[in-house]
Amino acid sequence: MPPIQQLDRTDREIIAALQQDARLSNKALAAKVGIAPSTCSERLKRLEAGEVFRGFQAIVDPSVLGIGLQAMIAIRIRRHAAAEVEAFRTHATAMPEVVSVSHVTGRNDFLVHVVVRDADHLRELAVSGFTTLPEVDHIETSLIFEHVGDRPLPDLTPPRSDR
Repeated sequence: MPPIQQLDRTDREIIAALQQDARLSNKALAAKVGIAPSTCSERLKRLEAGEVFRGFQAIVDPSVLGIGLQAMIAIRIRRHAAAEVEAFRTHATAMPEVVSVSHVTGRNDFLVHVVVRDADHLRELAVSGFTTLPEVDHIETSLIFEHVGDRPLPDLTPPRSDR
């Protein structure tokens, strides 16, 4: 099924509620948005089949997993050839320490969010994981002092005139 293009008010309420608490039972979700549980279940199936949700996850305290530092690594590619961009993206997304990879505009080509045990691990990752790649021209690492994220996405679609 192709991605859903049009969402009504109830769909948006279901999405907002699940972004706040993805563990809501169908019954609790239905009550929260003011519809019958059977209707809620069908709508949720349609939203899932329409690829509205990329997934559901638990947000874990990084220290529990031995993560002591987070950093953003700005990467500049030697040439902006499609093969080099794809090679870098493939390499970076396969690394277990990489949380996210963003292909960006500006002086650098990629921003890579990484998690590591400590400064030695970060140095090892930067040197052996990135600077040794033939397509990488330059890296710049910035430590993350604090990460405030995992917020629900706002609904920025224009209001529909028929509602």
